[in-house]
Amino acid sequence: MIGRLILSSLLASILALGLTGCKEESAVKKTEPYTGPLEEINDVRIHYSELGQLKVKMETPLQYKYQSSDRVYPKTVHIEFYGPDQQVETTLRADSGRYFQAQNYYRVMGNVVVVNKKKNEELYTPELNWNPTTKKVYTEKPVKILSKKSNERLEGVGLDTDQSFSHYFIRKPTGVFRLKGDGN
Repeated sequence: MIGRLILSSLLASILALGLTGCKEESAVKKTEPYTGPLEEINDVRIHYSELGQLKVKMETPLQYKYQSSDRVYPKTVHIEFYGPDQQVETTLRADSGRYFQAQNYYRVMGNVVVVNKKKNEELYTPELNWNPTTKKVYTEKPVKILSKKSNERLEGVGLDTDQSFSHYFIRKPTGVFRLKGDGN
């Protein structure tokens, strides 16, 4: 009888340990795949050239590169666009930026300021996109363009332009500007 009692106690203990072990296994968390940056690069300087001519230079203090080959620039982005004479025609400054590899375009965001040195104009917007293949710059966001020469101010929503910002089209324009032939 004592043998059966010991055997019963031993079996109960083994069964309790087995059940406890099962609970611990099911409590083990599954790890999520890593989705953070694969690379972190400081003091980034990127130069784009065509046929040996510098076209665009970008500088930013930090870049993250991801599995998708997208790149994120979480700090201030400075871009210079060069003309055929290798002189800076236009500058751009933004709080941050991103490169979308699959669609091959850049987006800069936050307090975007573009200065066209030749036309002496400044453009302000919260966001701009640039496609290096088509050399087109565009946005769906509000824009404001100030001409230092004529004191004109153009505003609107949406913009399409070339990368030198020489010829632009505001999709839904508003603002104050002078028309030629108005006598002034």
